[in-house]
Amino acid sequence: MAKKKGKQEKTPPARLLYNTQATPRAVTADGVPVFCSHDALISIEEAVPNPRNPNQHSDAQIAMLANIIQASGWRQPVTISRRSGFVVKGHGRLLAARRKNWTQIPADYQEYANEAEEWADLIADNRLAELSGFDNSLLLDLIGEMGEMPLELTGFDMDGIQEIIAAMEKE
Repeated sequence: MAKKKGKQEKTPPARLLYNTQATPRAVTADGVPVFCSHDALISIEEAVPNPRNPNQHSDAQIAMLANIIQASGWRQPVTISRRSGFVVKGHGRLLAARRKNWTQIPADYQEYANEAEEWADLIADNRLAELSGFDNSLLLDLIGEMGEMPLELTGFDMDGIQEIIAAMEKE
């Protein structure tokens, strides 16, 4: 997702104190469980980022994503174009894996008729997520029902939750 302007991001902890107990479809050579559909587990070196990817990821976002993947496994693969060989979806996940010095990632290979179709998918993947919003009341309910699950697995921290609560109180 695109970096939000004007807000200082905090660096997440080096590792979350949680490991999923769910049964994975596969496990990478690095011991990270894989739950998502994927065509293959590939060497991280085989995944080539698209040099024209307009989406930028902050260091804090990549650190957070790396921790989430490490704690709860791969829930989405890195999508690679069969046409160009470039990553189309999952640049952040690829950066997270590199941050952890992992050697393998789950890959999903997609067919594209032409360059324009591939670029449209690359752009839409991030843009469509930006256009969504949260129902803050439902969000807080879900987080409240998570029990002992680390809040950081949601991508939020306590300060972010407090901001949501404060905004809701002003409504």
